[in-house]
Amino acid sequence: MELFILLSTIPILYVFFTLSKWVNDLRDQQCYILDYQCYKPSDDRMVGTKFCGEVIKRNKNLGLNEYKFLLKAIVSSGIGEQTYAPRIMFDGREECPKLEDGISEMDEFLHDSIGKVLSRAGISPQEIDVLVVNVSMLAAVPSLSSRIVNHYKMRPDIKSFDLTGMGCSASLISLDIIRNVFKSYKNKFALLVTSESLSMNWYTGNDRSMILANCLFRSGGCAILLTNNKALKHQAMFKLKCLVRTHHGAKDESYSVCTQKEDDQGRMGFHLSKNLPKAATRCFVDNLKVITPKILPVRELLRFMAVSVVKKWKQRCGSVPKGAPEGPIKAGVKFKSGVDHFCIHTGGKAVIDGMGVSLELSEYDLEPARMTLHRYGNTSACSLWYVLAYMEAKKRLKKGHKVLMISFGSGFKCNSCVWEVVRDLDDGNVWKDEIERYPPKTLLNPYMEKYGWIQDEDLSTFKVPDEI
Repeated sequence: MELFILLSTIPILYVFFTLSKWVNDLRDQQCYILDYQCYKPSDDRMVGTKFCGEVIKRNKNLGLNEYKFLLKAIVSSGIGEQTYAPRIMFDGREECPKLEDGISEMDEFLHDSIGKVLSRAGISPQEIDVLVVNVSMLAAVPSLSSRIVNHYKMRPDIKSFDLTGMGCSASLISLDIIRNVFKSYKNKFALLVTSESLSMNWYTGNDRSMILANCLFRSGGCAILLTNNKALKHQAMFKLKCLVRTHHGAKDESYSVCTQKEDDQGRMGFHLSKNLPKAATRCFVDNLKVITPKILPVRELLRFMAVSVVKKWKQRCGSVPKGAPEGPIKAGVKFKSGVDHFCIHTGGKAVIDGMGVSLELSEYDLEPARMTLHRYGNTSACSLWYVLAYMEAKKRLKKGHKVLMISFGSGFKCNSCVWEVVRDLDDGNVWKDEIERYPPKTLLNPYMEKYGWIQDEDLSTFKVPDEI
């Protein structure tokens, strides 16, 4: 009898052991942010109205029509006077950049932000197990990750990855790599480094689809320290809940909306197509279809299903004419029922406005993205972290809150993820010393006031003044 009882308990113990191991492994697959540090360049790299005029005047390929186009673009961009540009711009060498310019631009950021985040977290560079670097428009040999390993004398068995060409969505792609590495290895530290190199990519031609990038993109960067060590979860700032990547590269129209190319005169630049908004919308919708069930409560999903059924029924009955004009595309789902904060990519004022309409967000929800665009411009893949830092500086992030990050990138890609705030946060990062000034009374920049006279000029009589 005792033998029978013993034999019968073995399967039960085995099931219990298997479940315990599964739960334990699942806990080890978690991804936490321990700390992050955005990069704030020195004030001598700040781009003001007067300096912008000097840069534009240096480009001898521009005429009156291009001046008018640039004025309209920069006035409506949502960018202020305190963004940053690479040093090559202040040396007046944007037409003849060298590889050294791009590398030194990156070194300045890497040595600052990585050093700060590791020091603050009390983590030695030799403790880093995984290193992922994304800089889309600079491919150096040795790689940027190798430069980091060399500078900080990291371990020889470190797993390093370099991503290029991923555009503004690269941060979350890097995060996905780290998340998958964490699934196979326990108690590891990872360093995610995200930035963009502008030194070698400033467009000096007159193609309107390419000079637009000069108005939007600015210098920045961020270093993020992550771990899957469950013993450190109480020290963490955020816990990753889910991540969804959508890639529309198979669609020719989407693939070509953001491309690095040469113009008719052979000048390298970054082309932004008129079809970009349409491609972004399609990719965004497909991404939402996947992430929405992962983040919203069941009651909201049921409500949305019921509303959708009623809407289709009305259309069939003829209550809603098929030819009726449609307004801006809306998701139709109340995302605030499952998300507390929205980290939106600062691709431009139009991008932020469009996201606000689609997700039915208030000005309070959009404020972090608008202020980040105004203060730092479009810093490409690292812009999300400046938006997150703004929320932290405003003391919005409380324990248990959910933060939705949404980014877009060339290819065309839309990536999103949700973080859970592990503890109340109020440090402020790069916003710490100036957060009290935001939001300002107005976001209008002084470009129209200083250069508005260009709109009244006639092409036949226009001459470039000595000082713009």
